[in-house]
Amino acid sequence: MAEDLNGGSKKKLFVIIALAVVLLAGGGAGAWFMFGGEDTPEQEVAKPQESAAPGAKESAYYVILPQPFIFNVTGDKRDRLVQVKVQLMVRGDENEAATKQHIPLIESTLLQTFSAATVEQLRTPNGRIDLRQQALTAVQDAMIKVAGRQSVERVLFTGFVMQ
Repeated sequence: MAEDLNGGSKKKLFVIIALAVVLLAGGGAGAWFMFGGEDTPEQEVAKPQESAAPGAKESAYYVILPQPFIFNVTGDKRDRLVQVKVQLMVRGDENEAATKQHIPLIESTLLQTFSAATVEQLRTPNGRIDLRQQALTAVQDAMIKVAGRQSVERVLFTGFVMQ
């Protein structure tokens, strides 16, 4: 009789485990359909209208410059070492290709711009914004000279360290 109780409780345990697995799998599938499914029809309709609109911007691409910029800046007390990682935002395939083709020129232009900065300028957020704007203007001017168009829309600092 004790063996019958033991065998019956094992069967109940297996049934409970099987039900728990089925419920978890069903919950996971439901969550996937709710949050990870395809675009809704409203979103699908909105996408062609955006691209068909006159004057719509092309898609943005980010060109990662291969090496971070490491340079010294002068300060009133002591010089500092700065490392900046940069990405360039461009619009469209043609601008991306032109930017990638002229990466050495862009790197040289950015290094000249960065090396003119001071410690006092780089300490403040507004100073870093000004430096980023100066870098954008310098890169756009250089690209106009060699490619005939300003293919870079924004210069982004993705890493900034000053020691």
